[in-house]
Amino acid sequence: MLTTIKRLVPPAAKERLRPLRSVISSTLNAGHAVECPVCAGRFQRFLPYRGRSGARCPRCRALERQRRLMLYLWRQTDLFSGAPKRMLHVAPERYLQSYFRQIPSIDYLSGDIASPLAMIRLDVTALGFRDASFDVILCSHVLEHVSDDRAAMRELFRVIKPGGWGIIDVPMDPAREDTFEDWSVTEPADRERVFGQWNHVRIYGRNYPDLLRTAGFEVNVDDYEFTPEEVTRFGLRATDHVWLCRKTA
Repeated sequence: MLTTIKRLVPPAAKERLRPLRSVISSTLNAGHAVECPVCAGRFQRFLPYRGRSGARCPRCRALERQRRLMLYLWRQTDLFSGAPKRMLHVAPERYLQSYFRQIPSIDYLSGDIASPLAMIRLDVTALGFRDASFDVILCSHVLEHVSDDRAAMRELFRVIKPGGWGIIDVPMDPAREDTFEDWSVTEPADRERVFGQWNHVRIYGRNYPDLLRTAGFEVNVDDYEFTPEEVTRFGLRATDHVWLCRKTA
């Protein structure tokens, strides 16, 4: 019944209600057991999402991979220090976008083919930017939705400046050696069954970094180690990875 009611609420009304929902959720789950590095909120627990316990932040709704990404950016990159950087964020997450836009040293731009959150419309397979336009690119859990993901990888490489870097994450099945595609699967219900989500068009295997290297990137699969206490406190998953992609100077 609740799901049906949610579907009947117009998108504009959902947007107006979002701040109120965030306040209510934060209040109901107030505590000190866990901490979200995206919104800096502290709660008694993270909320379940798609069958996973402890997945979603009660305030900003960041998931495990987004919390890991924020910690990684702070601890392992120079995004928030050093020289100013021009940054492209493909398919922006709401709170990550809000956070990055407040950093004076980041010249931030977000884009997406459909999302109303994005600052501009863009097609990741045909980016309308000059070569070497950005110092940093974030593209998280996008390519599994893109039919021509190889073209998207080449475009991302093209618009990164020499010496620049990107984090290009995808969901990956470590049990698969090769990436699996089946273009006869077109119906949403069939894609849900075959690929695990109705709008996915492939399942990436362990050869994913090789695909990025073919596009020109130097790739480091960075399994940054967190302490057991940090895993619990920040609500992280051992199965998530950060794919750090560099363009040599």
